[in-house]
Amino acid sequence: MKKTLALFLLFGTLAPAASRLKELTSIEGVRDNQLMGYGLVVGLAGTGDRRQTQFSAQSLTNLLERMGITVPPTAIQVKNTAAVMITAVLPPYARPGSRIDCTVSSMGDSSSLQGGVVLMTGLKAPDGQVYAVAQGALVIGGFSAGGAANKQVVNHPTVGRILNGAIVERLSPSVAVGQVVRLQLHQSDFTTASRISAAINKRFGPVAHADDAALVSVAVPVAFQKTSTEFVAELEMLTVEADRSAKIVVNERTGTIVMGKEVRIAPVAILQGNLTVEIQTTVNVSQPNTLGAGTTQVVPQVNVAVKEEQARNVLLKQGATVEELVRALTSIGSTPRDIIAILQSLKSAGALEADLEVI
Repeated sequence: MKKTLALFLLFGTLAPAASRLKELTSIEGVRDNQLMGYGLVVGLAGTGDRRQTQFSAQSLTNLLERMGITVPPTAIQVKNTAAVMITAVLPPYARPGSRIDCTVSSMGDSSSLQGGVVLMTGLKAPDGQVYAVAQGALVIGGFSAGGAANKQVVNHPTVGRILNGAIVERLSPSVAVGQVVRLQLHQSDFTTASRISAAINKRFGPVAHADDAALVSVAVPVAFQKTSTEFVAELEMLTVEADRSAKIVVNERTGTIVMGKEVRIAPVAILQGNLTVEIQTTVNVSQPNTLGAGTTQVVPQVNVAVKEEQARNVLLKQGATVEELVRALTSIGSTPRDIIAILQSLKSAGALEADLEVI
């Protein structure tokens, strides 16, 4: 069986482009908070948890007991109920009464959550406090139909979402804007942090300084002492040219190589050649004559062929760019795997002035 690996070379200009601080940074303390809760989904058409999932039956008996109905867990066999975990993300500054989306995932052996309804479930943060309550009908975007012998499954029927299905009950824990605003860079870089500090000082005066590669501290000017929110809004609209390091990303499974034009190659010579050894075994049968005294013998014949291609080389001079590298490698007939191996060898030799990441 012959496999063909396609090569995709993607390279573009990674020249610095002006970006807003809103895309480059976030305010320290203003962050999302993850919530999680355990609940029950009811109303399933016989696709709920089976007898093997004991905690779903126990949860149902506890729920019925709070409603004044006492039933032993061993006496319950309900196929329309499933135990689920509900997760959600509480955004910063979320107020009580606002709604957020939540994701519902089956915990037991339920085959589908299609048509189910989540009963009232409290969603807790790591501090153990309930910050939202989820309840509502599920949307799974798929279905499961048929029996064990003939079954059709579309998408993932054991995970669904409830749009605006959780109501915030407690104020989101967020840091209020004070006398100092600390900007966290999404990607740590000393050059970018210095440029951000310079752009802020140019606009508001000497109020900012870079603490390190990932943090810029900004003192709120006197004119904005009572309107810190407006000050943060103006900060977010400032534009800065973010600095980016040269990088090559290689996906050997798909043969994809992504490079930027900022990649530089040191003076180096590349010598490539292939050595192919092919061994073939042919089995012949030696059959004696009809009235002969001999016996049938199996005679294997082994043929060994060695083929060595002529070495091909390419020379890259000082300041060679990625376009020249790609053009040179393709000109000598390099395959995708050859190019990946050459890039790794160049990195090991110290001739590739870029970070090489293999995914």
